[in-house]
Amino acid sequence: MAKILVTGGAGFIGSHVVDIYLEAGHSVVVVDNLATGKRENVNPAAAFYEVDIRNEKLGEVFERERPDVVNHHAAQASVPLSVARPGYDAEVNILGSLNLLEQARQHGVQRVIYASTGGAVYGEPQYLPCDEDHPARPLSPYGASKHTVEHYLQLYGQLYGLGYTILRYANVYGPRQDPYGEAGVISIFTDRMLAGEPATVHGDGLQERDFVYVGDCARANLAALEQGKDGIFNIGTGAGTTINDLFDRLAAITGYPHPRQHGPARLGDVYRSYLSAGLAARELGWQPRFTLEDGLRETVDSFRRS
Repeated sequence: MAKILVTGGAGFIGSHVVDIYLEAGHSVVVVDNLATGKRENVNPAAAFYEVDIRNEKLGEVFERERPDVVNHHAAQASVPLSVARPGYDAEVNILGSLNLLEQARQHGVQRVIYASTGGAVYGEPQYLPCDEDHPARPLSPYGASKHTVEHYLQLYGQLYGLGYTILRYANVYGPRQDPYGEAGVISIFTDRMLAGEPATVHGDGLQERDFVYVGDCARANLAALEQGKDGIFNIGTGAGTTINDLFDRLAAITGYPHPRQHGPARLGDVYRSYLSAGLAARELGWQPRFTLEDGLRETVDSFRRS
């Protein structure tokens, strides 16, 4: 069994990753500055440090805990915020990650599992579904910063023998996603529909996204740990869903009676994107289990309980 340090482990995806590692019998240390994460998301079986990945105190956590593996989910994850404040985005996502990689190198970490992004890295696709060989052409500072860290991981692998597994996520959704935080469209629609408030579709609603359930995402992180393979792997369903279709599905599940409202398109957003996860199936033994319908119902149920 391994000791795993999970950055962003109080956040939406990271907290689910912490849960699945603990269920598998591993020891988990959570580092999170609680900027967007929530203390109540942290599994009580995990050690918790309220530390920013940019801070020198991160070294004290490594010195004390001596993790075998780092799972890196801490990030500035908002595309609109990255467009408005590209310097801040780079400070957190690039300089924070470099601080983390240096601590990993200095303290004998064996592997870093890195949460990257599919749609934001590939940009507007040349072909669909995007596989891992698709050119990286980010349309936002967020996509650029996440992709930059991929290069640093490959560099640390070459220079220092640090193992790395890069998971390029599609659009992750599910329980614990904050409708006011990283602004996933499913959590926003669900929150507004359950409250009976207007739900706005940005642009014409014909944009396509690949929606992958957070529980499947967590399983991908467990597979990355267990397989221990270097490389880049897409984590998605291979299918695109339009935002209009998504709206209609959620309206049916929630009983939302109001018609769609359309607003202006968001700067930096990719229009169509879905990912081929064939490599993850072959190399990691991973494939999604949740259909979109089942995942949406789980999500709506969790919002109703909260």
